[in-house]
Amino acid sequence: MINEAEVQAYLEQIENSGGIVLGLESIRELMAELDNVQQKLQFIHVAGTNGKGSVCAMLSSILIEAGIRVGTYTSPAVFDRREQYQVDGKRISWEEFAEVIAQVKTACERMKAKGKMQPTVFEVETAAAFLYFYHKKCEVVVLETGMGGETDATNVITKPLVSVLTSISIDHMRFLGNSLRDIAKVKAGIIKEGCPVVATKQEPQVCQVIEEACCRKGVALVYGDERQAEHVRYDTGIGMLHFCYPGLGELALSMSGAYQVQNAACAIETAKVLQTMGFPITDQQLRTGLSNARWQGRFSTVFKEPLFVMDGAHNVGAAKKLQETLKRGFTNYKIIYIIGVLADKEHEQMLQIMLPLAWKVYTVTPFHKRAMDGQALAKEASKYHQKVRYCPNMEEAVSSALKSAEKEQMSMILAFGSLSYLKELRETLKEK
Repeated sequence: MINEAEVQAYLEQIENSGGIVLGLESIRELMAELDNVQQKLQFIHVAGTNGKGSVCAMLSSILIEAGIRVGTYTSPAVFDRREQYQVDGKRISWEEFAEVIAQVKTACERMKAKGKMQPTVFEVETAAAFLYFYHKKCEVVVLETGMGGETDATNVITKPLVSVLTSISIDHMRFLGNSLRDIAKVKAGIIKEGCPVVATKQEPQVCQVIEEACCRKGVALVYGDERQAEHVRYDTGIGMLHFCYPGLGELALSMSGAYQVQNAACAIETAKVLQTMGFPITDQQLRTGLSNARWQGRFSTVFKEPLFVMDGAHNVGAAKKLQETLKRGFTNYKIIYIIGVLADKEHEQMLQIMLPLAWKVYTVTPFHKRAMDGQALAKEASKYHQKVRYCPNMEEAVSSALKSAEKEQMSMILAFGSLSYLKELRETLKEK
C-alpha cells in the first residue's frame, strides 16, 4: 500500500514526464490488465466544451435523490485530486484513493515490462475511477470526458446508457481542430450504436455534426433546449435561479449562473430518457435533485458581504455565458474583476466580452506552467478598460478587491479566467 505523499508524487511524476496523448490503445491495454472492470458498469457519458461538470453534477444529484447508487468522475480537479471521484456525492477517501492508484500503478508496471509505454496521468486517473466505482458497486457512473471525445481515454467504454453532449465551442485547438465543426466531430465521437443521445441545442453547425453522427449510428437524438424554460429569474439574496420547464412546473437551481438553465435542460432531458429505460426517477426526485446539485467554481458564491463570486470561465464560449449572467442579474452592481488566464486561451476575445461590464480590474498570474503573465494580461486589458492593475500575488489581488468593494454599497467581486488559480484563490480567502 502506498501512502498519500507517494500517491501525489507518483501522479506528479507521470504528469511531468509526459504530455497529453490522445487515442485509446494505451487505455485499452491498461484496462485489460485490470480485467476490463469498466465493462461491468453502466455509464452516462458526457462530452462538450462548457457545462460538462455542471450537467454531471445535476445528473448525479437526480440519481442520488432517486436512490440509485451513482459514481461520478469529473476532470480536471480544481481543489483536490479526490474531488474527481465521488460515490453518492461523497468524495473518495485518501485510503481508498491510495488503494486504487496502487492497483493501477502495478498494472502500468506490468505493461512497461511487456515493452509498452507508460500510460498518461489522465489514463491512470481514469482507470482508477473505473476500479473504484466497480469496487463500490455503483449502479450508474456519470462519466465526464477530459477535453475530447472520440480519442479521449474515457471513450474506452463501449455501450453507455446515454451519450450526452453539452455546449461545444472553440477550445484546445492544438488537439481537437481549428474549426468549430472539427471540434464538434471529435466530441461527437462518444456517440455509439444502440445508445441514445441527448444534446444541448446550440450553434446550427454543431447540431448538424451531432445529427449526422446520430444518423450514421442509427440512434435517437433528443435536444435539451433552454428556450423551453420560461420566467427565468435570479434571486441574488439567496443565490438561487428559478425557471419554469414544461411538465415540471417551477424549478430552482442553487447553481446560479444564467448558463445553468441550458445545462439544466440537458440534464432534464437525459433524466427523461433514463425514465423511459425503466430507471425509477419521479418528477419530484428530478426537481429535488436539480435543486440540491452543487458544482464548485461555477458562479459559486464565496461570501455575501461583500458579494464575492468565482467562476471557472476560461474560453470564449464560457465568457459569453458569464456575461449573460451579469447582464441578467447584476447590472446594478459595481463589478470588480480578478482575472488570471492561461496563455494558450483566447484571452483577448474574453477581455473584449467581459471588460465592458467591469468597474475595476485586477490581474494575476495563475500558478500553472501554461499561465499568461499577469502583467502582460494587464497591458492587454488596458486596451479595453481604464481601471486595470496588475497584482504580483493573489494576496494583493484579493486585498485590493476587498478594499475597493468596501467603498461601494452595491459592489461585487468576480474572480474568473482559469480553473487553475481557483484553488489558490480559495486558500487566500480562507486566510482572510
